[in-house]
Amino acid sequence: MSDDELINRIRQGDETAAEELIRRWYPPILRYCRWRCGSVDAPDLTQETFLRLFRSLACYRENGSFKGYLFSIANRLCIDESQRTPLYPLEDDGQADARDPFGQVEDRDELRGLLADLPPEQREAVLLRFGQRLSYRDIARATGCNARTAQSRVRYALSAMRKRKRHE
Repeated sequence: MSDDELINRIRQGDETAAEELIRRWYPPILRYCRWRCGSVDAPDLTQETFLRLFRSLACYRENGSFKGYLFSIANRLCIDESQRTPLYPLEDDGQADARDPFGQVEDRDELRGLLADLPPEQREAVLLRFGQRLSYRDIARATGCNARTAQSRVRYALSAMRKRKRHE
């Protein structure tokens, strides 16, 4: 069943559809919040993401990507949280997922260093693109920029990471 079908069922009061939507999206949102704000705040931010999602379901229109919509909620919460506390590097909590390319990196310290040196907008775009496999359009929606800007941020970030890696 698609996300949009689940949303329609949730709007009709189907609690099992809500549980399925949470089960489907909780791990990627939690992982994203951990990357953005650290493992201590991530569970609270993830729960708040779903609370805001369910409160705003009446506003959600199926003409876009649900994934982009959900990550835009998480992104705004993480931005708010990051303004309150300093950014933390990627956390290794031992819960690496086989579909998570960052979980398969041999040298996590190197990855943390490469990401930490990027400007925040580029780091965000890389995490969304490769950590969450969002399309450029969904990254644009989540971060409030256009798709070309999202694509450029990823391209520049990867270029900077390659350049730094060659010089080490």
